Amino acid sequence: MHSILTTPKLAEKDVFNSFLVRNATYDGREEIPRLTTSNLLPEKVITFSKARSKKDFDSWIHFYEHDKSFECFWKNPQKYLPIIQQYKGVISPDYSLYYDMPLCMQIWNTYRGKALAHWLQENGVEVIPNVRWGDVRTFELACYGVESGKTIAVGTHGCIKTIEGRKMFVAGFDYVINKLYPQKVIVYGRMPDRIFNLAKMQGIQLIPFESEFSLSHPKEVN
Repeated sequence: MHSILTTPKLAEKDVFNSFLVRNATYDGREEIPRLTTSNLLPEKVITFSKARSKKDFDSWIHFYEHDKSFECFWKNPQKYLPIIQQYKGVISPDYSLYYDMPLCMQIWNTYRGKALAHWLQENGVEVIPNVRWGDVRTFELACYGVESGKTIAVGTHGCIKTIEGRKMFVAGFDYVINKLYPQKVIVYGRMPDRIFNLAKMQGIQLIPFESEFSLSHPKEVN
């Protein structure tokens, strides 16, 4: 006889942060939360880790930094909500998707970023979806929950250093723009013509922001 799993009426701790997706609708078999893309655009951006202590409130918060820098946000979203709400908006969390990472973990990290972003929207925060892919199995997954014909954001820092990395990034980016037809793409990090030519040819507006690493290590980037 099979047991039936039920949700306890009074759970001691919501270890899966299920409250984040209350009222959410989903895309795909993996059920990635859908986002509504802001019509606003950032003029300045700041990392989540710096936004916690600075007061540059005319900026948008982004998460293009090591996962450990914002794992605290997943563990305790309510703690950081009042800080985030003071800023202009957020580019949705960018959890790592490595090529050698098991697919289930790539799905989980994709879900986490969209779940947090959905919850922020429910709390009045403007959101632009970050689109992140790992290996070829995640190209479609990266598009789940993202509105077509709007603005998306991508991060290139650390993704295009090697030949293999560049090939995977180009393949994934070409897939994304042909799937979502974005009007605008925010690019955090290097924006080489050889990678973004297709987007330019399609009339997509590219909005670049240099990474903090490139600003502090220009020789290493160039």
